[in-house]
Amino acid sequence: MFLVCGEALFDVFATGETPTGLAMDARIGGSPFNVAVGLARLGQPVAFLSQLSRGFLGERLMRALDAEGVDTSTVQRSDAPTTLSLIGVDARGVPAYAFYGEGCADRRLDLTALDALPPGVKAINVGSYATVVGSTAETQRTLIERMQGRALIAYDPNIRLNVEPRLAVWRAQIDWMLPRTQLLKVSDEDLSLVWPGLAPAEFAERALAQGVKLVVLTRGAEGALGWTAAARAEAAPVPVAVIDAVGAGDTFQAALLTWLAERDALSDAALAALPPEALQDALAFAARAAAITCSRRGADMPRRSEV
Repeated sequence: MFLVCGEALFDVFATGETPTGLAMDARIGGSPFNVAVGLARLGQPVAFLSQLSRGFLGERLMRALDAEGVDTSTVQRSDAPTTLSLIGVDARGVPAYAFYGEGCADRRLDLTALDALPPGVKAINVGSYATVVGSTAETQRTLIERMQGRALIAYDPNIRLNVEPRLAVWRAQIDWMLPRTQLLKVSDEDLSLVWPGLAPAEFAERALAQGVKLVVLTRGAEGALGWTAAARAEAAPVPVAVIDAVGAGDTFQAALLTWLAERDALSDAALAALPPEALQDALAFAARAAAITCSRRGADMPRRSEV
């Protein structure tokens, strides 16, 4: 069982002008929400740990989780509103975000949620802005501390400066997470934001020295790199007609975790022992899945048969 923790929201795309304003297309999303759905579509048992609104937007998120087969027994409900993420996409399909989330449900997860964890959690995935805002951040830290040595911790910083603009906060979170993380996935954009000029290999070396067992750097159209203490591998980019890149990183993470789960490799020892050819295969599998998402509007993750 995977446990994915963090925000759930609506991605609201501007799709064009109308005579009186703008046309909008609202789609369910949020980085951890996407990872949970991505894992379910790839055939993995997964529960989602978050707080959702009781309003009509929260109800829609719940219905989506249920429809995908995600375990919602760990979802708290409240009367707080649902976060909205407004997205404009440039000519290359690269999204720009504006968040409306102050006081919203996904920032208000409290410690009582940890009383409802499902049995048999093998791996926990955290990341994005819910790791640095509100009571949700503190609840996740408590969970991570409790589960050290009991479940693999996977982490994708997925930095959102329009939610938390202080880079020092993100650096502090990454520094706190590194000794507690076994699988770290970070984008080249996030790396350049937090540590400008730091070479990817040097960052990987630092993370591995802190105790991370597998470090993965995604590079968009340039593919992905991966490091363990004993191996290095690279996956070439997958050619695709890009609609937009929303959810591509989340898909990559879900697919990478799926590849590892299918080979019983969700442990410190298994990650550290991955030979270069296996690591390359894992990265290539995740890159193929991410390319499928890029070929669709929004965070529409692929199913196992498609990958």
